[in-house]
Amino acid sequence: MSDLLPFGHVGYEAFLVFLSFVYTAKVRDFPVEVSSCVHNVCGHEACRPAIEFSLELMCASSVFGMPDLVSILQRQLIDFVVKALADDVIPILVVAFHCQLSQLIDQCIERVAHSDLDSISLEKALPDEVVEKIKILRRNSQHCCDPNMPAVDPLREKRIRRIHKALDSDDVELMKLLLTESDVTLDEANALHYAAAYCDPKVVAEVLGLGLADVNLRDSRGYTVLHIAVKRKEPSIIILLLSNGARASEPTLEGESAVSICRRLTRPKDYHTKTEQGQEANKDQICIDVLEREMKRNPMAGEASISSQITPNDLHMRLLKLENRVAFARLLFPAEAKLAMAISQADTTPEFAGISSLKGSSGNLMEVDLNETPTVQNKRLLSRLESLVKTVSMGRHYFPHCSEVLDKFLQVDLPDLCVLETGTTDEQKIKRQRFLELKEEVQKAFDKDKADKNLSGLSSSSSSLPPKKVGRKSKVEYEWISKAFGPKRKTGISNAYLAYKTGICCENAKRTRTDG
Repeated sequence: MSDLLPFGHVGYEAFLVFLSFVYTAKVRDFPVEVSSCVHNVCGHEACRPAIEFSLELMCASSVFGMPDLVSILQRQLIDFVVKALADDVIPILVVAFHCQLSQLIDQCIERVAHSDLDSISLEKALPDEVVEKIKILRRNSQHCCDPNMPAVDPLREKRIRRIHKALDSDDVELMKLLLTESDVTLDEANALHYAAAYCDPKVVAEVLGLGLADVNLRDSRGYTVLHIAVKRKEPSIIILLLSNGARASEPTLEGESAVSICRRLTRPKDYHTKTEQGQEANKDQICIDVLEREMKRNPMAGEASISSQITPNDLHMRLLKLENRVAFARLLFPAEAKLAMAISQADTTPEFAGISSLKGSSGNLMEVDLNETPTVQNKRLLSRLESLVKTVSMGRHYFPHCSEVLDKFLQVDLPDLCVLETGTTDEQKIKRQRFLELKEEVQKAFDKDKADKNLSGLSSSSSSLPPKKVGRKSKVEYEWISKAFGPKRKTGISNAYLAYKTGICCENAKRTRTDG
């Protein structure tokens, strides 16, 4: 369908409803799991999922020339325009424009023109000719209501737009230069709102890093930066804002919290989707779960500083322990670990690879980089340690269940990995079987804990450890834990140590055991 449509999107469920109309000339009931939201007090008369499902059907019926269905859907969408929030009218207007539905276009333009939607949002989402019609209607309306209304300062507007264009180009340095050359501040330009809505998460982090913007500032519509970010449903930006002091409980002028906004945008199908082992968790699940947890707890305590007086041996052991933990987190909970590492900037520091930092090093503990002074090496390792500590702290704060499962896995399961390859073939088989049983026990405890606390937000990539298997498949299931640490990944002592601990018979692991 996507290849056949010049615009829009048609999902599987919408295609079935469309196909049913083709054969029966009747519109069947819309599937609740894709035409409603997960907000517990929403009547689903005009929430975003209900609108988007109708728009999917409109795209298909318009392109394939089904005028009867187009007429039915247009009447429904006109009803949505009256009831929906102004933001939700924008996607209706876009589809109406492409489908050339003049009556629906006029209704949408009238509604948007009399709303509080800012011109920047309109220009980002709508065709130029539609934006121009809205602006003309607004000017005429303002002149009739108050002919003495002061005009907008064009020079100030131009400077603000230049700041936004710098953000569009991911050029924070240019933005800083523009700020120094004008009397416009970051808050006056709503630069953080703009970055949260349209820019890469790294740009949001850089703007926050300047320390010049109020993370809880409200724009002209009464929205904080977090309110804007949840509409985008990008978990990394949401966690970034929360970790920098954004208040999750702050309501909009209509009384909506960030989590309620996010719930009104999320379909049950997406929210309740279960992911298989190794797959990334659904973004909708993560966003809602993070926001709900933040609403229930106090802000995270400040990070403990790491003493530069720590001994080299202790430093290496702590680094090795944290590297192992983060490595297993990335394997068991890829989406959650990726988020925690990104916010903590752990992916920007070099991975600890024993004493040697030489490229292509096999990870031998006896190798030393003679070009690196002890002071430089200590600074590099402390920087890595700080980022890993922050990663683990971030994971415990925003993903407590995942961290709890990981704690149990490292404390109960991992020690058995050291002896899985010892003993006779039958003994090794029994140990592997016990290894799988332990993982099942951890999973059951995790599920029970979730049920007790009635927290179903993160049914996670985290939520599927491998099922219990017997016979030859036991080894296959066992090896999922160590596939990331094979001999092809020569990233140093950390991974070699893990390879040895997980029983992989590779030269790198044997060498590490001998030299260490």
